[in-house]
Formats: sequence, C-alpha cells, structure tokens
Amino acid sequence: MNHDMTLYLVTEESVPLNSLLKVVSQAIQGGVTIVQLREKNSSGKKFYEKAKALKKLLDSYDIPLIINDRIDIAIAINAAGVHIGQTDLPLEIVKRMVPKQFIIGVSAGTLEEAKNAERDGATYIGVGSVFPTGTKGDAKLLPHGVLEEITKAVSIPVVAIGGIALANVDTLQHTGIAGVAVVSAIMKANKPTLVAEKFLEKIKQ
Repeated sequence: MNHDMTLYLVTEESVPLNSLLKVVSQAIQGGVTIVQLREKNSSGKKFYEKAKALKKLLDSYDIPLIINDRIDIAIAINAAGVHIGQTDLPLEIVKRMVPKQFIIGVSAGTLEEAKNAERDGATYIGVGSVFPTGTKGDAKLLPHGVLEEITKAVSIPVVAIGGIALANVDTLQHTGIAGVAVVSAIMKANKPTLVAEKFLEKIKQ
C-alpha cells in the first residue's frame, strides 16, 4: 500500500489540543498528506486522549496518523502506523507487535542505519537532520551528500526532516526523497493552509 509522504506534518508538543486540531485541519486543507503526533513529555493518558482526538479529525479527511515512539498508543487508537528512532524498540520486535498493515517509519542518520531499516522491514525512513533545527536539541546535522546516498541505496520512501522551511526546501529537489517532514514552519505559521500550499508548490516544481 503506497502512502503519500509528500508533505509530512509532525506536530509540536507545546500546542494545546484545540489549537492543534485547528492547525492540523488548516494544514491538511493546504495539502498535508500525512501527520505524525509527536509527544516526548506527555503522560500516557494525555498522549492517548490527544491521539484519539487527532485520529478522529484525520479520519474525516482520510489522512493517515502516525504515532511517534508509543507503539501501545498507536495500537490502542488504531492509528495508521508508528515512527520509531534508533534508541526505541528494535524494528523486528515492533513488527511482531503491530497489525500487518501498519506503516512503520524509522529514523536514520547514516547510510548503514537506513539500509538496516529497509532490511528489517521499515515502510519508510525519516532521514535528518537535513538543516539545523530548534525542535530537537540533540539532532545531529546530516553530512553533505548523505541524503542522496541514502535515497540511491534504498528502495523504500525516504522523508527528509529537520529544520525544513520555505526558504530552504528548494535545495532538496533532485535528492530522490519521497517527501519532506515539517514541524515549526507549519505548526507555528499564522496561516498554516497557505504555508502548506507554498511547500507543495516548491516541492512539486
């Protein structure tokens, strides 16, 4: 099953639920194709409630919801999939736990991590950080040329992430990526619909 990863929105934890739903809804109207709920500090209950509310909204638009890290919550709300990092549960274990049709994204910062993710059965790979980012303090900047190396070496979709903004997204053209993951540029925009539209225009040029 091929999912459209062109414009991948990752949520900002600090945004309260009502605002979150509003921003996501506007961003989808602008062309966001898939959404990941990322909560690093929320309690399980709060994360679950947020996920449930967001899933309901996304279902109405027929947009897949990916849950970051929390496999239990992804299964509990029947999300479309889960995204895991290099320090989370190993991919082969995750595959045993989730339904067969689950999308499983894996973060990779090196060619080796990307190849391993493909070998172990990831649906797509999130590669970054492609630009300096304020969202993830510990994110390492990807050395020049590694993104292209990864897209050439694997056959599953690669989504670029990290510091992606309207001002720099053009530089990712011709890298072979399936899409870009955006956090702050859309989540903190005054007009999320407009910003999402502009991202799509630039990506599809």
